Amino acid sequence: MDIEDVRRRLDDFTAERDWAKFHTPRNLALALVGEVGELAELLQWRTDAEVLEYARTPHGAEALADELADILTYLVELADAVGVDLGAAVHAKIDKNAAKYPVHLASGSNAKYTELRRDDGGEPGDDDG
Repeated sequence: MDIEDVRRRLDDFTAERDWAKFHTPRNLALALVGEVGELAELLQWRTDAEVLEYARTPHGAEALADELADILTYLVELADAVGVDLGAAVHAKIDKNAAKYPVHLASGSNAKYTELRRDDGGEPGDDDG
């Protein structure tokens, strides 16, 4: 997926409907939260196995895809509204997380980075250790 292509299509879609005046950062963030809630509602009260089973049904697959697409749509629009290059931000965050969670310390662990210890006793991401 090309995020820039998605952003352009969303810009065109919004402009054609004269909706830009409604797409403020606050409104987009609230819409994003609402869509995450709708996704959560599809998963609520289901076990992980039941969620996967639901995702394999035509109705479930479409409902999940629709909510995930809505979430991505609002996320891309919010990033655009506040001037964040979402692609660059994602890569930068992965790099930050790689420093916080080095493979040799984090592999197979669900510990938060502050609970992982380097060989020198410091925490991942510390520059003074």
